[in-house]
Amino acid sequence: MTKKYIERILTARVYDVADETPLDPAKTLSKRQNNQVLLKREDLQSVFSFKLRGAYNRIYQLTRSKDVNGVVAASAGNHAQGVALSAKKLGLSATIVMPKTTPGIKVDAVRSYGAKAILVGDNYDEACAYATKYAEEQGLDFIHPYDDPDVIAGQGTIGLEIVRQHADFIDAIFVPVGGGGLIAGVGSIVKYLSPKTRIIGVEPADAACMAAAFARKRRVKLPHVGIFADGVAVRQVGKETYRVAKQCVDEILTVTTDEICAAIKDIFDDTRSITEPAGALAVAGIKKYIEREAITGQTLVAINSGANMNFDRLRHVSERAEIGEHREALFAVTIPERPGSFKAFCKTIGKRGITEFNYRYADDTEAQVFAGVQLRDGMNERQELIERLQSKKYPVLDLTENEMAKMHIRHMVGGRASLTDEVLFRFEFPERPGALLDFLTRIGTRWNISLFHYRNHGAAFGRVLVGLQIPKTERKQLGEYLDKLAYPYWEETDNPAYSLFLSM
Repeated sequence: MTKKYIERILTARVYDVADETPLDPAKTLSKRQNNQVLLKREDLQSVFSFKLRGAYNRIYQLTRSKDVNGVVAASAGNHAQGVALSAKKLGLSATIVMPKTTPGIKVDAVRSYGAKAILVGDNYDEACAYATKYAEEQGLDFIHPYDDPDVIAGQGTIGLEIVRQHADFIDAIFVPVGGGGLIAGVGSIVKYLSPKTRIIGVEPADAACMAAAFARKRRVKLPHVGIFADGVAVRQVGKETYRVAKQCVDEILTVTTDEICAAIKDIFDDTRSITEPAGALAVAGIKKYIEREAITGQTLVAINSGANMNFDRLRHVSERAEIGEHREALFAVTIPERPGSFKAFCKTIGKRGITEFNYRYADDTEAQVFAGVQLRDGMNERQELIERLQSKKYPVLDLTENEMAKMHIRHMVGGRASLTDEVLFRFEFPERPGALLDFLTRIGTRWNISLFHYRNHGAAFGRVLVGLQIPKTERKQLGEYLDKLAYPYWEETDNPAYSLFLSM
């Protein structure tokens, strides 16, 4: 590793605002996973995130080299609070440009540190473009959230603390990855001090920009990123962070939304604290790594990077955590439409907890049931249960990995319609006051809306399931029209859950 970063990390100025956070044992998780799991508790920082380390170091180093009139940053959360607090500590003005979709609690937190908050655009890219232009016009310094040597060095102090706090050998350190600043800093210093310790990055499967860069051996821009782990929802890693990561990162793992939710629960069970989705990535990665490698007795560190969680997102987390832990399965099962069929079905399920049971009469011969079942032996038991149902002549469809079923269908069982020319789409749109009306306005009145389901999950984007009646002769025009909406979308017309529960 380059000498430049070792010197920068060793001399980084972070403790004017940051705490040396504890490296706590996760006793329950360690016992269950047969390995020693340690949690680096960056969620305990005053701004509930590691981000203030890099932000403060960057701003402090700027003041050492020049006169600083003020600083500007673009962020929807943790970096914003880090910059605002750092600027206040150093007696500088701070302007934070945030997307209009930013939850009010985060905007209020930035303003509580005396910073000016400007709400622009629907996403980070739009806010960042405005912020860089604003900084140039006002003669202010732009503080990048990750692609800057001083920011990287500030985050690297976490690695320095981990090595100092645990005197024995650490087999691997798992690091959440967004733009790459944290893993570049931690990887640099740890590989210098303990070369045999593996540095493993963890990304959401639907926002894996570092994994894509490693696979293609160059930086790539993802066409779309998932929104659940919004703290790492980055379309392209930084130029400098990628250059450094190539030298010190051993591999990148990806995890699903359900696995992240299970990790949030794991952390809560051990610490009684709730991390944000991005903050739980490392624990999710550890569990996946242990399962893949079949290891025991190793020492594995997870960096809990943040805890800026909106309270109303907990509903979604609790709903999906058991699936992520392989303790719940979701099935669509066809049973006879006659008295006693429910009892016979439950008898086939056996002495397992029923977590969900949704049904509505459709016709005189068959009934479609959406059922959630508790599992004790994970995926093996899930497959055994499917085979048991099939042996009793029950047609069964496993919906445990079906995103549309988990997000929408489970809340919609209650009626089916016989419609001609209906097509089904999932959309994501910016979550802000009036956004739903704006979405419907953009959809327009050209085609009839035959189905609509929306749930607010406390995220920056809303998730909608829409049915539209479109004559086959107009399908090409529909595609062109939807592309112009500029909302991410997926067609679900061929999803089997749709045919089972929503259409005749």
